[in-house]
Amino acid sequence: VSTQSTGSSGINAEYGGAYATLAGEGTNIRVMDPFTVKPLDCEAVVRNARECGGRVITVEDHYPQGGLGEAVAGALSSADFITNQKILAVREIPRSGPPAVLLDMFGISANKVADAVREMTK
Repeated sequence: VSTQSTGSSGINAEYGGAYATLAGEGTNIRVMDPFTVKPLDCEAVVRNARECGGRVITVEDHYPQGGLGEAVAGALSSADFITNQKILAVREIPRSGPPAVLLDMFGISANKVADAVREMTK
């Protein structure tokens, strides 16, 4: 599974936790951290997706509209292979609270990323 994120270093740290958890279970993931969403390196996105069996999960610490998930979906729409993409993003009105609680509440914590990978690799 190719996982991709943009945003704060907190989101990238969550990837590290998901990566370690999944590696301990024998599941390998590839983490791609695009430098920008616009312009997006579409060739790298499609290449990574192809090398990961077309399975892609994007994670972003904001609303999905106009974000990385939509940009990746656009890039993958031109792929000549079938893809399976899941977009993890904030889908509720943000609020204040401890970061770990908020990441989990909004579905973008290391545990939620790992759960998405497990679901995609069933």
